[in-house]
Amino acid sequence: MAIALDDHIDLSPMEEIFEAFQGQQGALIPILQKTQAIYGWLPPQSLELIAHRLNLSTSKVYGVATFYAQFYLKPRGRHVLKLCDGTACHVKGTPILATAVEEEYHIRVGETTEDGELTVEIVYCIGSCALAPVAILDDEVMGRVKQDKLIRTLRRKLSPATKTTQGKTT
Repeated sequence: MAIALDDHIDLSPMEEIFEAFQGQQGALIPILQKTQAIYGWLPPQSLELIAHRLNLSTSKVYGVATFYAQFYLKPRGRHVLKLCDGTACHVKGTPILATAVEEEYHIRVGETTEDGELTVEIVYCIGSCALAPVAILDDEVMGRVKQDKLIRTLRRKLSPATKTTQGKTT
């Protein structure tokens, strides 16, 4: 699901964001947050527009966007699977879960399926150690997750078009 820099992205929805923050100092982070809420990520074109509208360098905007883990600089899947890899979860099986998902969907952790249905991410300690290993699919927390249950849940949630023969994307 790679996107070329010259792909057209409609930036007109951002005008409402700029109007809401007009004249406010320190608005960069909230503008980035609202932009990501619109697109699900921060397209390069949006970063350039933000820099222009806030009279900042593109490198400054990019630097802030890359500093904070909450911002995504590439498209994410319609569904996002987060696998906790804090100490308790790691010891109780997160590496096995990650391998099962990678083998089932032919993507690596940090990647998105070609059809844009699933992104798999590792997160570090979500504070539910008693439920280890923990996975979060979209906003649903699953504790004491076993490999077969996780794969069944993914198959049920994902579009029928997402086959286990998905190609790898970066």
